[in-house]
Amino acid sequence: MINLSKKLIRQVAKANAKFSLINEGDRVLLGLSGGKDSLALAHLLKRMQAHAPFKFELKAVTLSYGMGEDYSRLNHHCKEHGIDHSILDSNIYEVSEDTIRKNSSFCSYFSRMRRGALYTYALENNFNKLAIAHHLDDAAESFFMNFIHNGALRTLAPIYKSKRGIIVIRPLIFVRERQLRENALQNELEVIGNEFCPGMKLSERNVKFPHAREEAKQILANLEKDYPKLFTSLKTAFENLHTESFWLQNI
Repeated sequence: MINLSKKLIRQVAKANAKFSLINEGDRVLLGLSGGKDSLALAHLLKRMQAHAPFKFELKAVTLSYGMGEDYSRLNHHCKEHGIDHSILDSNIYEVSEDTIRKNSSFCSYFSRMRRGALYTYALENNFNKLAIAHHLDDAAESFFMNFIHNGALRTLAPIYKSKRGIIVIRPLIFVRERQLRENALQNELEVIGNEFCPGMKLSERNVKFPHAREEAKQILANLEKDYPKLFTSLKTAFENLHTESFWLQNI
């Protein structure tokens, strides 16, 4: 077991208690990319499984896009720490040649394809919940991206039911990204970065590299310099909605 900070453990436990993310008898599938976020979540859920006053099943699955990725070290790490782990092979990269639209964002395309593959695996193997490793920074960035580019007030829900019937949960929703970065450094975790991102092989295709999230990340970083409690306020605001003050039609 890696050395998880008490704060990380407490934040995940708080999110689970507040939003009832995992309960007795749940079968939880974790989408494990091998990055710092999902790897931390794998260990946190494994710890929860051992210490929580309820029983649930946990399995981590890593999706291969069919680019010859080598996940052997990640698989060995999971085995070393008692985390049930499998590699899910796909031909997503191959079919993207014909299915990704010209001038479209490869990030959104591969995200949709990855989520669809995980939904299918979960349904075929009787998992009722899918855990993904989005954190508070992701939620804040999504809020600003929707606000600036889409004219919508929306962010990432801690728990929701997908159209295919799988309940998606985000146990890291109260956690800051810098905590996960520090966790990886302190435990000397060998994390997977962009080397297995399909977009790294698409430089010669006419596809758009993402910019909106990086812009939102920079906006938030600049705001946090002037307002150190920015993320605390955002987290509170996401739970403190005054819909009557918006321009909604009266029914």
